[in-house]
Amino acid sequence: MRTIYLDNAATTWPKPAEVSRAMVECVEEYGANPGRGGHKLSMKASKVVYGTRVKLAQLFGIRNPNDIFFAANATQALNQAIKGFCKPGMHVITTALEHNSVRRPLEFMKREHGIEITYSKPDANHLFSVEEIRKAIRPETGLIVVTHGSNLLGTITPIAEIGKLAREHGITYLVDAAQTAGVLPIHVEEMAIDMLAFPGHKGLYGPQGTGGLYVRSDLSLVPLLHGGTGGQSELADQPDTRPDRYESGTLNTPGIAGLGAGVEFVLQTGVDTIREKEWKLTRLALEELAQMPGIHVYGPDRQIERLAVIPLTVDGIEASELAYILDQQYNIAVRSGFHCTPLAHETAGTAETGAVRISFGYFNSEEDVQALITALKEIQEAFGM
Repeated sequence: MRTIYLDNAATTWPKPAEVSRAMVECVEEYGANPGRGGHKLSMKASKVVYGTRVKLAQLFGIRNPNDIFFAANATQALNQAIKGFCKPGMHVITTALEHNSVRRPLEFMKREHGIEITYSKPDANHLFSVEEIRKAIRPETGLIVVTHGSNLLGTITPIAEIGKLAREHGITYLVDAAQTAGVLPIHVEEMAIDMLAFPGHKGLYGPQGTGGLYVRSDLSLVPLLHGGTGGQSELADQPDTRPDRYESGTLNTPGIAGLGAGVEFVLQTGVDTIREKEWKLTRLALEELAQMPGIHVYGPDRQIERLAVIPLTVDGIEASELAYILDQQYNIAVRSGFHCTPLAHETAGTAETGAVRISFGYFNSEEDVQALITALKEIQEAFGM
């Protein structure tokens, strides 16, 4: 029995074949350190790393590829952005749907450096109003940080409108694109985004252990890491040169090579094409689930566009047990629990129970949706529903 993978919000799988090929080629043919030597292998590695920056810049509308810094994941990128930018006494506006990768660094900076935080809440449909963000602005507001899309509820945040608001008030704007990079159009210039954090292993179809951070060219952060950068080694302090300032230590060259192949796949396939397929599968699943008594779906009304993410609970069955049965008896991989976003669970009303999250990717099919629905019906019958 084949595995039906419906956990793409955690990491997309399978990956395009060219991703693993690019990684193997790197390891076997030019696995030297980029920027750490003048020999041909090192130069080849540097070329591949820069090539991935160029592809990312093309995807996100970034003028200078060297304003993109590689990280191990979006979590590291968000920590660099938040801890590197926030100063004592600064007021930060964020939302009540944020992942812990935003919440925990902010709470750390509140505890250790005295920043203040306002969590803007969505409406009853889990949608955000720009006016609510506007109302939270204070003279000392220095940063607005929002998730582009909720990893639990699938809510899509109006990042362009918030970017315009932030620019009008001279407030730095950070977007967490963990669930949307490669899935929804993002253009940092048109959307007035000052910093953009993204993972490589989700909608960009790269391998795990990859991600990055875009920082506007005239914006300077305190580096999260200090150390070897390959250049300007005579300096006692971290160099100001980009991207070296934010990339201490040896890069994950095989991962970045794979990420480059994943981004190329997204560019060639088209973000709109990927989004259209994911939304089609999500709509189909929502329509089917709406006909099933005892199943509760959370997030925006099914008529409202959302990400390919569906959290649900089933009467009489704990979320962890449901996920276990789907995996063990039906070979359907989903995720249960709290999804590293307790704020969103509080908003949804599932803070006590958690939920089972279904998340589709480009390589899923309508047959996968039907297999899920059939499995849920059989499980309900087995529990006497």
